[in-house]
Amino acid sequence: MTVAAPSANGARTTSRPAPPRPSQRPPSALELIRSTDRAEEAPAKASVPSPPQEAPQAPPAGFSPEQLAALSAPLDRANVRQREQGRGKVAYVEGWFAVAEANRIFGFDGWQRQTIAVRCVAQAERSIGRDQKPGWGVTYTARVRVTVTAGGLTPLIREGSGAGHGIDVDLGQAHESALKEAETDAMKRALMTFGNPFGLALYDKRQREVSSAAGQGDGAQRPGGQRSCLSRPEAGSPAAAAASAAQRRTQATDPTPPPSAHADCGQIPLDAETIQHLHSTLRALPRPQLESLTRAFRKRFQVPEEAVTIADRINQKCHHDWIETFLVQHQLQSG
Repeated sequence: MTVAAPSANGARTTSRPAPPRPSQRPPSALELIRSTDRAEEAPAKASVPSPPQEAPQAPPAGFSPEQLAALSAPLDRANVRQREQGRGKVAYVEGWFAVAEANRIFGFDGWQRQTIAVRCVAQAERSIGRDQKPGWGVTYTARVRVTVTAGGLTPLIREGSGAGHGIDVDLGQAHESALKEAETDAMKRALMTFGNPFGLALYDKRQREVSSAAGQGDGAQRPGGQRSCLSRPEAGSPAAAAASAAQRRTQATDPTPPPSAHADCGQIPLDAETIQHLHSTLRALPRPQLESLTRAFRKRFQVPEEAVTIADRINQKCHHDWIETFLVQHQLQSG
């Protein structure tokens, strides 16, 4: 029914009826089913545990710190041989020494060699010796593959080529000598790529990574002939200037001159400040790394087993240089 209401000026106006409110539609059967399914799925999802995340695996280990230190160590000049070639001399390491170093550094079961190619490239009659006896000259070339297992890494494969010459009155003996020499030469060239102990230092004309063989009275040699000192720094080099300064500081506090054997072997005494800094550095190392360094130091410098600590053995420049090399190589491996 429409009701007339008085207006402000007394006239009556007719008001419109209010629109009816829309009635709510009841949910359909499909909507009821879907809402029920959602209600049942929610607690089920909450109760299902998320799959555990796998911890990141550490990268496989390669060479040990002891092996890295040995590979980066200088080559002892006492293990270097020379032969005439052309108008000059050629420095080299002998085949047996290269094999002994490989066994020492990589382990007897840590490396292998394989001759992958061999060829006789020359054979001719020739006169031999002062008596000019009739004989034979034979030349072989060979290619050898060396495989080294470095911890959990994929085996490292290096190859090298070499040549060998055989001269003998017997043709068979000449062939045998040439073949063996070619295989040995190729093996040494393959091993050379692993570092100084296998002759890499000899490819540097200045031979800066070849240690002096002077001062042989400083004690027993290590396996493979390596001694417990590094080479004396070259005159005029920054290393020589630093060593000289360290020696002057030592002489200022201790006027007693060092034994002559120290100078001959490059064993320059360290000053007290440097020794204290080294001790602080070593004390800050993680225990596994410190134990590894201690074992390698004892082996490198032949510290007697009855010595309880190596702290009092760290007193010369060769010890300082070796420790620095060890720590740098360990950081490279960890990185």
